[in-house]
Amino acid sequence: MARIAIIGGGSMGEALLAGLLRSGRQVKDLVVSERMPDRAKYLAETYSVQVAAVGDAAEHANFVVIAVKPTDVEQILDEVAEAAAKAESDSAEQVFVSVAAGVPTSLFEAKLPAGSPVVRVMPNTPALVGAGISALAKGRFVTPEQLKGVADLFDCVGGVLTVAETQMDAVTAVSGSGPAYFFLMVEAMVDAGVAAGLSRPVATDLVVQTMAGSAAMLLDRLDNARRPDADGAVPAGVDTTAAQLRATVTSPGGTTAAGLRELERGGLRATVADAVFAAKTRSEQLGITTE
Repeated sequence: MARIAIIGGGSMGEALLAGLLRSGRQVKDLVVSERMPDRAKYLAETYSVQVAAVGDAAEHANFVVIAVKPTDVEQILDEVAEAAAKAESDSAEQVFVSVAAGVPTSLFEAKLPAGSPVVRVMPNTPALVGAGISALAKGRFVTPEQLKGVADLFDCVGGVLTVAETQMDAVTAVSGSGPAYFFLMVEAMVDAGVAAGLSRPVATDLVVQTMAGSAAMLLDRLDNARRPDADGAVPAGVDTTAAQLRATVTSPGGTTAAGLRELERGGLRATVADAVFAAKTRSEQLGITTE
């Protein structure tokens, strides 16, 4: 079984650690490096996992997951690169995984031993409950088998898909920041429910369950559309959009139509688009370059 080192014991590092253990990975195959003593002690006691220095953790791992703040990446990479150089004589090639927002694979490739395979990953906060979505972008030296190995790691905390690295800022704007947009919508609906006469606990339960159920409906529709038919073919061009489901629950001249008309008049679509593009622009501005 591959040995996995998680460098950084913050929320995303812990989410991955917990997900790997839930999926059946053995604790003996996992090691964590966390510099904050209290945090390191918490991880060791909670998950019975080995906690080691960066170099020790990275040197003996098949997959090295760097889950630290972007500002800490270059310093950590110096230690990881030194350990990777020592490990080059091992038969199994190491794969390096970045979960640091805004850090391109080219920076890792420039600092690690020549030809090191690097995969950049953008997960989101629902990974903390095993319901996230992680976008993967491969560096220049990653093989299909290595990319699949990284996808298998993140499959334990939710869905996984692969994109070009040039799309990572858009991914950040949609799925990385997306949970905050969702929570704001929930907050607004709860407040509106209270204004309409509901108690806050009742309004909260109604809104949260409605959101969860609606997402489940859409996911079910997407899963059915992607399921191969009797001949093994996947249907093409099937309308599984949210627009179709919205039309299904909207009766002509009814209450839903009246509410939707107000949302459209208030510019909901344009505001959401503006939010996504603003987040994408900010992600581009915050990006770390190799220059």
